[in-house]
Amino acid sequence: MEVEKMDENEWKYHGEGNQSLVVSHCQRCVVLRFLKSPPNQNKTPEEILHHLQNIVDFGKHVMKQFFGENYVHHGEIIQLPLDFVRQLCLKIQPERPECRCDKDMDTLSGYAMCLPNLTRLQTFRFAEHRPILCIEIKPKCGFIPFSSHVSQEIKHKVCRYCMHQHLKVANGKWKRPSKYCPLDLFSGNKQRMHFALKSLLQEAQNNLKIFKNGELIYGCKDDQDCVSDWNELACHLKPFFFPSNGLVSGPHCTRTIVKELIHVITMTLLSSTDTCRAGDMKTVPISQGRSYCEASAFNKELVRNGKHKLESSGLPRGCLLYKTLQAQMLDMLDIEGLYPLYSRVEQYLEEFPEERSTLQIDGPYNEAFYEKLLDLSLEDDGTVAFALTKVQQYRIAMTAKDCSIMIALSPCLQDECSEQRPVVLTSKSRFTFSVSVLDLDLKPYESIPHQYKLDGEIVNYYLKNVQAKEDPVMSNLFKENEDCTLVLHKV
Repeated sequence: MEVEKMDENEWKYHGEGNQSLVVSHCQRCVVLRFLKSPPNQNKTPEEILHHLQNIVDFGKHVMKQFFGENYVHHGEIIQLPLDFVRQLCLKIQPERPECRCDKDMDTLSGYAMCLPNLTRLQTFRFAEHRPILCIEIKPKCGFIPFSSHVSQEIKHKVCRYCMHQHLKVANGKWKRPSKYCPLDLFSGNKQRMHFALKSLLQEAQNNLKIFKNGELIYGCKDDQDCVSDWNELACHLKPFFFPSNGLVSGPHCTRTIVKELIHVITMTLLSSTDTCRAGDMKTVPISQGRSYCEASAFNKELVRNGKHKLESSGLPRGCLLYKTLQAQMLDMLDIEGLYPLYSRVEQYLEEFPEERSTLQIDGPYNEAFYEKLLDLSLEDDGTVAFALTKVQQYRIAMTAKDCSIMIALSPCLQDECSEQRPVVLTSKSRFTFSVSVLDLDLKPYESIPHQYKLDGEIVNYYLKNVQAKEDPVMSNLFKENEDCTLVLHKV
């Protein structure tokens, strides 16, 4: 792709995270990703190139091993004319959310990552002229800690996401807590998955976005800008799910279209379109942890109806959710068990700072780095090597807990479908689809103390302000729904 020959007006602001900013091309299915830095703290071109190379290598040599060849798109590094980059920066600056403008886009090095635009990704040539629907889901952590290092029993009962929701609302991040619980989505039980996806659609926050031909039509652009009008969403989706326009408008039409959307998302998430050796990698049996979260709105509804057990269907081993969960469960010690090991590594680095590169804390992220992650032993021999392995596994797990899954759908006709093309059916339509994963930058080593502190804040707030109020209510519900046994005596 000859980027230097393209006018900067052909590119538009696409979004950004803490460390990078992304622009997409108006016609071509590509995006450019630029690094960001605080004002007056610009890195040298060599440092920018090294950072970007680490991101590419980590996706190529590590995360592809966990998720599979078809699911991970690591991209490539390209060098751009500086004048083009500066003009592009000026063009997109007014479109950036105010909360993101504390860091500046890199306009000095000319280096960027070139990646496929997964909101418009076309898997098959015949579909290039067809409209594209893309659903982005950030599923978050799909299991409850099973580590013996956990100090608060509540962490063995309520997932981190559900607890964190209450702290975020208290801090003004969101107006109300979401009913979404990651354990419902990762359960493999279609009823629970449908409930989880419906909850995401009701309160998307930054965990769900829907794009139509690359344009955001549903979800949050930033914390203050949430679009959650189901009727408007149904108008966008109706041509995809009911192309003959045989469905009348109104509330029934909206509910039907949303139901069809949830069905399609569920089926694609449970599909298997790739194989990789890490999919068979044995981490921790999923059954070892609790399979449901006591704070889940789905679980509470079961309790109210007098049911105490949830069916746990489990995830197909080849699907992306399963692989995501396996990578997440590399966090075998929980942050409470991990933090002392991090401190051991830190103490070693204070004594021998020159060893930081040897320990590969900042890369290179190559096959040797990946091989060290496969040691799943939990027997602490007191060495720095053991501590470092657990720290690196935790960083991988945190990356998997914060990744996004992209589901791209394109309508296809019956005679265009074949066994080589994954297809999902609805009542009136059929789609060819691709599933990808992104946001796979390795979480910083330096963020571990922050995670340890945040974990304590989340748990303490929940214990003081939520559980104390809910316990008497749930206790009464359990008592009301207890099975009664009538004993008959002979007289």
